[in-house]
Amino acid sequence: MFSKKRATAAIAVATGAALALAGCSGSSDTADTYDPNEEVTLDLAFWGNDVRAALYDEAIAAFEEEYPNITVNSSFLGFPEFWEKRQTEAAGGNLPDVMQFDYSYMRQYSQNNLLLDLDPYLGGIIETDALPENVLSIGVVDGVTTGLATSTNAWGMYTNPTLLSNVGVDEFAGGSWEDYNDWMAEVTAAGDGEVWGGTDWTGRIQNFEIQLRANGGELFNEDGAAGFDEEDLAAFWEQGDGIRADGTVIAQQKLEEVYPLSSFDSALTASELTWDNFGSGYLGNLGEAYPELGLIEPPITVEGSQDLYLKPSMLHTISSSTEHPEAAATLVNFLVNSPESGRIFGTNRGLPASETALAGADLDPLSQQIADYEASIEDRLGDAPPVPIVGFGSLEEKFRVLGTELGFGTVTVDDAVDQFFTEMDVVLNS
Repeated sequence: MFSKKRATAAIAVATGAALALAGCSGSSDTADTYDPNEEVTLDLAFWGNDVRAALYDEAIAAFEEEYPNITVNSSFLGFPEFWEKRQTEAAGGNLPDVMQFDYSYMRQYSQNNLLLDLDPYLGGIIETDALPENVLSIGVVDGVTTGLATSTNAWGMYTNPTLLSNVGVDEFAGGSWEDYNDWMAEVTAAGDGEVWGGTDWTGRIQNFEIQLRANGGELFNEDGAAGFDEEDLAAFWEQGDGIRADGTVIAQQKLEEVYPLSSFDSALTASELTWDNFGSGYLGNLGEAYPELGLIEPPITVEGSQDLYLKPSMLHTISSSTEHPEAAATLVNFLVNSPESGRIFGTNRGLPASETALAGADLDPLSQQIADYEASIEDRLGDAPPVPIVGFGSLEEKFRVLGTELGFGTVTVDDAVDQFFTEMDVVLNS
């Protein structure tokens, strides 16, 4: 049987400088197989709760039955504590062999040579036939594959069919951002102070990103340079002036009153632009009065553009310091690709990225809806953008905060642009 370690204490955060000093070579001698007679023990770390831990226990048991010479010791923590411990381990050069990984940390750990180069194992130990190219490219940093997506999500628009029926307005039929504003205004008018069409979509950096991508741009390039200037950002935020002023979108004060719920899962707004894996949370918060959701593509900026992309819900990586890279790659392949893994995890880690894992999953109605949605936007899916720059999370939060202040009217667009670029200068030059 496999052994389990249940770590529960938070670990102090290590400095970025310590991470850099801890880095070692991320390359590996290529090997197609490992010695099946060699007894190997691997450490596997993931974030989650007891439900996810039980699923990993089941997956590990299935893996060890197939590979009896490999023993897997697993440990899990909550998300913040998980990364605190990883930073401490990175500083000491003793990261776990295999790690569940978040996209926002990929560049930091990859550029500090803390993650194994997986390219020598792709197409060999790690099967790639079931992973589309746009999924494989998600885990590439500076031309090197250091992570494999376990699952994907895409930017979309959730709607509330029951709420729309109650106010007597049809589903958004698609179209431009101006068409979407008009539709929201229709819903808001019909809602008579009780229901609004949506929120100010200029408060989300992802909507800015897909407008940039529609015009051939991007937020940041592979070198970490911004792909937009002050005029681009000002023009984007100015698109929200009208819908904020005329009451098309729900007022910022009303949003504060229902926080931490959103206006969408409080049944105050009929639409929400967000990642498609948020659906189960919405259904849970809305309750039995709202038993279904609509899921449609976001408004179109430029017809025929590939502005959308698949983003990893999470990835699996291998430490560059592992003593057993072939065995670790075998475990990663099982967790990402095997039908057994798909059957066990279902959509707990998001919609399986691998076609073979997806085939093994028993999808509930919402998960099937998400799978159908991602298939429906295939023509709008482009290559994933470069892995986020170090510090992207703080910029995303600054963008959100400034969007809130624009909603309250406490800053002008010009002031917001100045503040964002000041913050960005700090992040990019730190």
